[in-house]
Amino acid sequence: MMKKFILIVCGSFVGAFLAFLFFMVASMIMSFAIMGSMGMNSKKKTVSVSKHSILKLDLGTTISERGGQAPIDMMSLLQGEGMPQDLGLNTVVSAIENAATDKNIDGIYIECNGVSAAPATLKTMRRALKEFKKSGKWIAAYGHEGINQADYYLASVADSIYLNPVGALDLHGLASVTPYMKKLLDKVGVEMQVVRVGTFKSAVEPYMLEDISDANRLQQEHYLGAIWKEMIDSIAADRKLQSAALNTLCDSMIITMEPQRVIQYKLIDKLAYRTEMDDILRARTQVEKGKDLNFVSPNDMASSLEDAVAGDHIAVVYAVGEIDGAGGMMSAGEEGIDSEKLSKTIHDLMEDDNVKGMVFRVNSPGGSAFGSEQIWKAVMDFKASGKPVAVSMGDYAASGGYYISCCADRIFAERTTITGSIGIFGVIPCPHDLIENKLGVHMASVKTNENADLGAMGLKLTPAQRAGLQNMVNQGYELFTKRCADGRHVTQDSIKKIAEGRVWDGMTAKQIGLVDDFGGIREAVAWVANKAKMGKDYKTQNYPTQSDKLMEMLDKYMVSRYEARLRGEMGLLYDWHKQLQRIMGRDQVLCLMPEGEIRL
Repeated sequence: MMKKFILIVCGSFVGAFLAFLFFMVASMIMSFAIMGSMGMNSKKKTVSVSKHSILKLDLGTTISERGGQAPIDMMSLLQGEGMPQDLGLNTVVSAIENAATDKNIDGIYIECNGVSAAPATLKTMRRALKEFKKSGKWIAAYGHEGINQADYYLASVADSIYLNPVGALDLHGLASVTPYMKKLLDKVGVEMQVVRVGTFKSAVEPYMLEDISDANRLQQEHYLGAIWKEMIDSIAADRKLQSAALNTLCDSMIITMEPQRVIQYKLIDKLAYRTEMDDILRARTQVEKGKDLNFVSPNDMASSLEDAVAGDHIAVVYAVGEIDGAGGMMSAGEEGIDSEKLSKTIHDLMEDDNVKGMVFRVNSPGGSAFGSEQIWKAVMDFKASGKPVAVSMGDYAASGGYYISCCADRIFAERTTITGSIGIFGVIPCPHDLIENKLGVHMASVKTNENADLGAMGLKLTPAQRAGLQNMVNQGYELFTKRCADGRHVTQDSIKKIAEGRVWDGMTAKQIGLVDDFGGIREAVAWVANKAKMGKDYKTQNYPTQSDKLMEMLDKYMVSRYEARLRGEMGLLYDWHKQLQRIMGRDQVLCLMPEGEIRL
């Protein structure tokens, strides 16, 4: 018996030792793979481009704000596939600009594979493509399986658009889809105790109403209509069509439009199989039939955007995602703003004599009211140091996103940017009915003071407590509107007339004074360089520095594995779980825009 016991113990020890040894070897291999791949990437600036090359924009990806932020796949690294090549907006724009002046680049090939990007990001890419055409070089676009609406918005810039003979084009307009959760919350026994300021502050509507309010419908119809008109007008102008006729045509395109019809309506130019498309590109670049085309990727073509620069420069500071993670855990790969870290970054740049100005790139729907105030203070301090500050708004710079933008010397936005939403709210979830009536748990409270149990799980707010929270939210709204009024050099009453939590598109925002100019980062940088008297040979540097890839990989891998398992177990209920998770995390005062998804 003792002998058997000793054998079991020894076997367990040996098994544990071998598992540990395997883990160490795998970790070392992975580390060397990461370091080697990162080393290669860190050394590479731009590739040597051979004659008659083509810049290829493969739209089968999500366009992020900055390149180099894709999660790392451990298995891909171990198999020798190297680091992932994600596509950042800054990378795309830089690549297009370099392609215009590189004598070895003959043109740009846009492969339509279902790009995932918001209208403002697409607008920035589109503007870069139109600038490229001034070089006299060609742009061709191709849809193999088909061309979706976002793809076509970019492809319409091209000199020629080709489509597979059995492919399809999809144009159908914009929509905003918001899940209203009140019935579900009532069923599970959770009451969302809401305090807010602003008739249009609709971020809390899904928790307190069963359907969209008239005010929310009004604001969504306005900004969706304005953004869609901008897109339709741009497409029509480049395809030499009438905007009204094109818009009417979109109503008749149920799901997709057949290839012959899109040629008839002059939405595309020719039909071609992929092999035929390759031959078309070979003819344009003087490559013999059967020989490989010389494609260059945006990551290879772009200038190095993250390496440190020496001497005087303009800091481009990115603020992307929700402020302080309002709303609970974010999905794997999703960005967020840490107000404390971002504020420190801005203060460090303020004290750096080599930094002559700042472009604050804001792509945020808002979040924590407290965090927004801290970032606002940091931007104000930078501005007070005598260095110019311009804001470049991305897809969203609304609510808290506008809060942190409003004190800039100049605000740039795309026509399709979502901004405004100047309002504030607080939400305290109360699962009293769930705990007391459905689970049968009674919460007994013993307290020394009237409000000692404020915020305790399962206890409803008293009228006095709710009034106190409403007063706090009112004070937050007063501060928010004052910050906006001071930053825009107008009266607080004039801000309140366009506030009330209302969301605006970029074009209307310019008309009512919330932004100054249309443009992206390039235009904002040029303005700051001029104000700082840096001449035309100015340099830029992106901040904050990007995170450690190894730690980012481990973190995102663990989160993605957990979420993949959870999604597999819950199926369709997973999305509801995530939504409830966000709801239950909203126990703070927020300035956050509505969560309705704009569907392209």
